[in-house]
This record gives sequence, structure tokens and C-alpha cells, in this order.
Amino acid sequence: MTEGKPDVMTAADRIDYSERPFGYIRPDSQTAMICEQDSVIRDLVEGELKKMGFLTVTPASDKEAFKQMGFHVFSVIFIDEDFDAGEWETNNVLRYLENLDMDIRRKSYVVLVSQKLATMDSLHAFNKSVNLVINKRDIGGVEKILGQAMAEHEDFYRLFKEKIRK
Repeated sequence: MTEGKPDVMTAADRIDYSERPFGYIRPDSQTAMICEQDSVIRDLVEGELKKMGFLTVTPASDKEAFKQMGFHVFSVIFIDEDFDAGEWETNNVLRYLENLDMDIRRKSYVVLVSQKLATMDSLHAFNKSVNLVINKRDIGGVEKILGQAMAEHEDFYRLFKEKIRK
């Protein structure tokens, strides 16, 4: 017990804010999380997203990604299909995103980076519960591909989002 104060921890005292991906950011800021272990691809995607005005984070593991998602809903999430898959070949971040409540999930635009699937393959994107697929061969065109896909997504859901706001 310190002078006049009991040694009682409040809930706020137990929260570790050191893992927050960002400090204070403006409400209109665009944020992106890049779950990619190939440093060449990760750096290329991060550079393209920064050119587009995104604030970025690059977790090294699924555990780090979960911590960051606990503090922030990202505008865009890039995730390699093999990110931190380990011996079970399970992508826990993709599984987590598949099981999010829809009101939270729809706030993030999820991009799957794949070695096998074709870029902008809508059927596989739907099957994987992501918004967009980008093949690793096309990763150099992230700015153009993502810009076009997000604009189409925004146009498609504009009326729906307006009704939800009302």
C-alpha cells in the first residue's frame, strides 16, 4: 500500500497497451495490417500501401496479429495463405477472421495473397471468406489492383452502408 492508496489493481491497470499497433490516429486514417513472412513481398506491399496513404503494421506471427486486432479494427488486412501456418498447415488468422461477427468483419477489407489462386478470382475469394485474392506473381501491381477492387467494393456496398448508418 502506498501513501493513502490501497494496492488494488483496476481493470484498466491490467491491460497491457504496449502491443497497440498505433498511438492516437485521426478518425479518417486508413490502416493496414500485413501478415506476410516473405520479407520481399512484405516490404513491397508495405511500400505500396504507404504510397496509398495507409498506416501499416507487420506482425511476425499470428499471436502478434491477434494482439493488434484486439486493439484496432484495420481498414485493410493483407494475409498470406501460409502465414504462420506451422506444422498443422492452418492459418489461424484466416480462421479468426472467418469467425468474426459480421458487424466487425465488414469494417475490414481482407486480401488473401496466394501462390496458387488467380488474382481477382471472386469465387475463391468468397470461398475463403476474403474480399480479394492477389496472386504472388501480380504482387507488384498492389496499388492498382487494390485501388480498383476497393472502389468496386465501395460502390457495391454504398447503399447498404448508408442504410446501416441510418
